[in-house]
Amino acid sequence: MSRTGRDSPEPHGAGGDGATTAAFAALLEDSAEELYDSAPCGYVSTLMDGTIAKINATLLDWLGLKRDAVVGRTRFADLLTMGGKLYHETHFAPLLRMQGEINGIALEIRRADGTRIPVLVSATVKYGSEGEPLLIRATLFDARDRRAYEEELLRRQQEAEAARRRAEADRARLQEALATLQQSLLPTVLPEIPGLEVASYYHTASPDRLGGDFYDLFALDGKRWAFFLGDVSGKGPRAAALTSLTRYTLRAAALHDPDPEAALATLNTVLHERYSGGDPRYCTAIFGVLEPDQDSGEVTVRLASGGHPPALVLRADGTCDYLPTPGGLLVGILPEPRFVTATTTLAPGDGLLLYTDGLTEARTGPDRALYGEEALRTFAAGHAGSPPRAVIQALTGLLEGFGDGLDDDTALLALGVPAVQS
Repeated sequence: MSRTGRDSPEPHGAGGDGATTAAFAALLEDSAEELYDSAPCGYVSTLMDGTIAKINATLLDWLGLKRDAVVGRTRFADLLTMGGKLYHETHFAPLLRMQGEINGIALEIRRADGTRIPVLVSATVKYGSEGEPLLIRATLFDARDRRAYEEELLRRQQEAEAARRRAEADRARLQEALATLQQSLLPTVLPEIPGLEVASYYHTASPDRLGGDFYDLFALDGKRWAFFLGDVSGKGPRAAALTSLTRYTLRAAALHDPDPEAALATLNTVLHERYSGGDPRYCTAIFGVLEPDQDSGEVTVRLASGGHPPALVLRADGTCDYLPTPGGLLVGILPEPRFVTATTTLAPGDGLLLYTDGLTEARTGPDRALYGEEALRTFAAGHAGSPPRAVIQALTGLLEGFGDGLDDDTALLALGVPAVQS
């Protein structure tokens, strides 16, 4: 017996109120038939051939049909759309007979006015005492809200996919535009120089970003040629503008006065005056003049460096070393920097290699150490005496071997005197 002396507990919240208790009890007096007929889902029972034997009011209301027009007169498959009928005959009914039950099948029922309602159907077979199938009981859940959600989700996915494709197309167009602009900052082809072979290569670290490395080779007169290679500060459109200014300034300066120190001094004046305000810009550059001697087959090289890594001289005898260019400061930093000219002579089989620091600052090995100038000198020595094209090809393979350790643009320019054929 309970502490209150009652045989059963009061409903929660009854508080002893007789009227409330009576109302609560009334809620529990719904008949099973009423619960079946007015359930929030559709119920239908059919014979094994699909003839409808029983159907609740909820499903009749969805269909817009009267009970006497359905029971004993219509088969379950007749309630479905044409596609649903085909699926029912080929999949739904065979699986149900084989398994005895089937759950959550998406179908569409056709209303009397011709409209459709998406539903999820679960069905089970009722068996007799001897195990014989007697009838099929099916439950239909209204899937209109779910269908609307799925359609909205699909629409959003399609919109996202379309946006992704547009973004990819925009990126492809941007990359094409950047590649075109990048090419405009480099010579289309290198000129042919009597008694000299030349080769070049440009590695772009990212197709989405303009690089600042540059090089050029051009004639000064009938006997001399000028060349330069360098790297401007920064990346992107501003770096491209600085690269363009640097290239055309060096070209104009060389035609006015081909002395390497004078050319770099002119470039320094232009950059310092242009970028000495709130957005300082500068570059490294190496500028040289080639003067072949047709009689001896040798080429005299005079060059000066503005803060740029030194050029490598590759000799025909297999030796290789850097050509010192001391005193060169970054171009554009100071109003009156000091540049010094270095001179060397290339004999038949000798070569000259110029490069930007993307090569020597590449990360290698598990500790991601800098590749460095000493490693480059050792590598180049293995190709000393080779033609410029072979040297550039070997260096291209080296760059590819760095993988993601090469994260900066790299420009290469190789010059060489053809070896004497024995």
